[in-house]
Amino acid sequence: MHHIEQIFINGEFVTPHGTERFDLYNPATAQVIGQVRLADEVDAERAIAAAKAAFPAWSQTTKQERIVALKRMHAAVAARHDELLEAIIEEYGAPAARSAWMASYPADVIAQAIEALEAFEFSFSAGAASVQMTPLGVAGLITPWNSDAGFICGKLAAALAAGCTAVIKPSEMSALQTQIITGALRDAALPPGVFNIVTGRGDTVGETISRHPDVAKISFTGSTNTGKAILRNAAESFKRVTLELGGKSPTILLDDVDLAQAIPLVIQAGFMNSGQACVAGTRILVPQSRKAEMETVLAQAVAAVKSGDPRDSATEIGPMVSEKQWLRVQGYIRKGLDEGARLLAGGEGRPEGTRDGWFVRPTLFTDVNNQMTIAREEIFGPVLCIIPYQDEAEAVAMANDTEYGLSAMVLGRDTGRARRVAQQIVSGRVLVNTLAHEPKAPFGGFKHSGMGREMGEWGIGAFMEPKSIVG
Repeated sequence: MHHIEQIFINGEFVTPHGTERFDLYNPATAQVIGQVRLADEVDAERAIAAAKAAFPAWSQTTKQERIVALKRMHAAVAARHDELLEAIIEEYGAPAARSAWMASYPADVIAQAIEALEAFEFSFSAGAASVQMTPLGVAGLITPWNSDAGFICGKLAAALAAGCTAVIKPSEMSALQTQIITGALRDAALPPGVFNIVTGRGDTVGETISRHPDVAKISFTGSTNTGKAILRNAAESFKRVTLELGGKSPTILLDDVDLAQAIPLVIQAGFMNSGQACVAGTRILVPQSRKAEMETVLAQAVAAVKSGDPRDSATEIGPMVSEKQWLRVQGYIRKGLDEGARLLAGGEGRPEGTRDGWFVRPTLFTDVNNQMTIAREEIFGPVLCIIPYQDEAEAVAMANDTEYGLSAMVLGRDTGRARRVAQQIVSGRVLVNTLAHEPKAPFGGFKHSGMGREMGEWGIGAFMEPKSIVG
């Protein structure tokens, strides 16, 4: 059993003022594997005070000093790879391919921040003015459970590169991963107070961070509803806010598509991170003229996807993170059936060969229209729907007929045509015949998928404001 009794404030592990214990689960067995003692409002205020005290000195460091600090962070996080990998499997249930990526990504994203910082221009001319990019102050970084260590390291590296100090509130469901990454960051020997990590609930620690007048910037990744609440809280003190929220991403198969090349991308996009991904391509838009053909091929592909034990090398989809999330996904599958969608693969219940864990059958619906609940709302599980369109214009209209606009994908033989379609989609990122990630490009969403951008120079700039000096 894991017992996590401390948080990290002002350069040291301390016992929280908060006394609530939160059970940690192995989602593959639904068994309790430990407990974490949660921070409360008092702890959040102490962490904010520490970050505020550390800001004047850190904000005056040079670019080179920050690069050196980030390189120490990179080395310390990379050294914890194997320990982090085991925690990701045990606490989150990510299968082999995903867990390997999740264990490597925290160090990788720090390296990407270093590269972006090396190229970042902190001062430049604009006519007769000298423009100085100025760090905002204390940054509140609120991170989700679906890639805990990666989000902590990515947001923190960008904030520190900009000259901000930070208070991090990770998800309480990822406390084991957080403990490992906190130990690694401590080993990087940054000045006390430059970063602080307080694991607690959103309605206590998160609420305090998003309302506190000494926090100048919020960077949040999570649900759209929580993002709205943070934005309302931040308005009182005019905090700068970056929100990376939900998605209902379309995957458009054009009528000239080569299915042998496209179907693996469709399945990977739809089921990435066991479907627990804001960018998951869950709406598959297919031409009516090839609907029957594509239904057959997609049904076969989904039926071949193995959902089960994350330690089995054949597993492609692991369990949902919690019983609550499992019940949520089951509810959406029932809703799809109730609203008249036709099931091609999967369905309610657990996959064959699984018992106690929060496993979901990889599910594919067809005869879905874009107004059905399963086409409108983010399910956050391995549930895909096929939606037919008559022509290219209708495909674009359907892709854009959503509250969200985070990610999209267009697949077709004619790359030029596919790119022209991509340019018409209202989305922060559109992939054309690829699932490749470009860390130098801005990432974020339109509409209810959020505001602001992360990654590359945009990620660093999001923690700064320009100041013009004339004369």
